[in-house]
Amino acid sequence: MATPTATGAKQHWETVYDTRQPHQVSWTQAVPATSLEFIRGFALPRQAPIIDVGGGDSRLVDYLLAEGYENLTVLDISGAALGRARQRLGPAAASRVQWLEADVRDFRPPQTYALWHDRAAFHFLTAAPDVERYLALARAAVVPGGYLTMGTFSPAGPTACGGLPIRQYSEQQLTEQLHRGFRKLRCRTEDHLTPFQTTQNFLFCSFRRQLVASV
Repeated sequence: MATPTATGAKQHWETVYDTRQPHQVSWTQAVPATSLEFIRGFALPRQAPIIDVGGGDSRLVDYLLAEGYENLTVLDISGAALGRARQRLGPAAASRVQWLEADVRDFRPPQTYALWHDRAAFHFLTAAPDVERYLALARAAVVPGGYLTMGTFSPAGPTACGGLPIRQYSEQQLTEQLHRGFRKLRCRTEDHLTPFQTTQNFLFCSFRRQLVASV
């Protein structure tokens, strides 16, 4: 099964978020502990621009707000997912976040970022042109010296998620994808415990945007 078109993907994810609650989807995390560990390790200023790609209704934004980060953006293809996150935060907190509804394949960043975080959007891109578009976008959007944190299913993880196929990545494979423009800092694998009490093996890696702007 190929990656859906932008229109098909949007319809798919709107249906998912319109019909399922957080305890009914495998990717829900009460605490995004690994993402927070990586982000804290970067020691970014609280004013640094951060984007969570495919953030949906993830609670990462809740924790970053609580830790004082002031320049947060959440990008997701599903308006329903973003609406759920805004409702959870409440009007005051939600107003401190920029919410962008777009397929990452069609995304036009309104600014550059000190940190690009993606827990699980990238591995849904199974077609080579979509992968290349994403990587070019990340190179353009992350400032030289900035960071990228990526979470994907590992070779020991699932081959599909949310009713769609995904692409698994080993540490070597993910590093090779990002070798143009980014230097690997570290990687780790871990089992994510789903709300259904099953496990999914993830690979998490962090990268530094190289200082050579032409790369």
